[in-house]
Amino acid sequence: MRATVLLVSFAVISLLPTTYASANEPSADALQALDRQTRQLDRVHSVVVAYDGEIIHELHQGGPGVASPANIKSLSKTVLAAITGAAIEAGIIESAEQPMVALFGDHLPSGTDPRVNEITVAHLLAQQAGLERTSGGNYSAWVASANWVNDAITRPFVDEPGGRMLYSTGTSHLLSAALTHASGESTHALAQRLLGEPLNITIRPWLRDPQGIYFGGNDMQLSPRALIEVGELYRNDGIVFNEAGDEQRVLPEGWVEESWQPRGTSRWTGDGYGYGWFITQLADKDVYYGRGYGGQALFVIPEREMTVVITSDPNPPSPGGQFQQQLNRLVERLLIENGE
Repeated sequence: MRATVLLVSFAVISLLPTTYASANEPSADALQALDRQTRQLDRVHSVVVAYDGEIIHELHQGGPGVASPANIKSLSKTVLAAITGAAIEAGIIESAEQPMVALFGDHLPSGTDPRVNEITVAHLLAQQAGLERTSGGNYSAWVASANWVNDAITRPFVDEPGGRMLYSTGTSHLLSAALTHASGESTHALAQRLLGEPLNITIRPWLRDPQGIYFGGNDMQLSPRALIEVGELYRNDGIVFNEAGDEQRVLPEGWVEESWQPRGTSRWTGDGYGYGWFITQLADKDVYYGRGYGGQALFVIPEREMTVVITSDPNPPSPGGQFQQQLNRLVERLLIENGE
């Protein structure tokens, strides 16, 4: 049963103003048009729109509610990138240029290709490890293996570290393992301490591999409202303000700019890819987005001071890349409807 549209006026955490000139708040007509277009996509569960740090509109038409955790699938890669940035700010990782093996320490399996030593945190974030992909046709065998980390790290090199983008959840899982070994904490504990607490969101435990490493890059559980907070963190250059007005830097200075620099190109969309974020243009505006299987998406549009979250039915069969393009068009039409 479809729920009625919820128009909300409560504020989320006050956030640092952007450096862009003041943008127009989406009009009631633009938001109503967004709802009409969304209702034509039965697979979509919810849409949440924030403007200038405040949630201004919510539509829930199925699945978990806007405040309830949902499986965000590979949108987890975007959240994992935020956890990694927060770990750098906390001093757990030196920088994105630190070699992965330095973080693994004694946990590195024997017999790895010497080129593994060249893989950096940046390569893992940007899907440029050079290792054979574990996604696509290789995915089922990988998650059925006895040791996901060893399976991913001992796959043959099909490019050099830092080469072309090879979208692989195994690469993200190596990042989760590196965070765990470097910190002595689980990826979930880091996520809640370094990201959940300052953003005032709850990040539930999610799937772990046979060795207990939290799945890197898939199956995280966050609510649409929590995802808005992640997007707003990036829109505001990694800084949040609490209710008392005190500033807290969660991500390193310059991290957002670094994350939104295209380092590779998606072979399916042609969009650029940075540290867990795709880079594109919609309605002639720069847009940064994370995406997950089945229609999970987080969009940040700095020039319009907007963050948009869309969640959808995550169950197979996947609607494919064409569905992501439909979600992109929802956001594009919202920008056009509210054009300056």
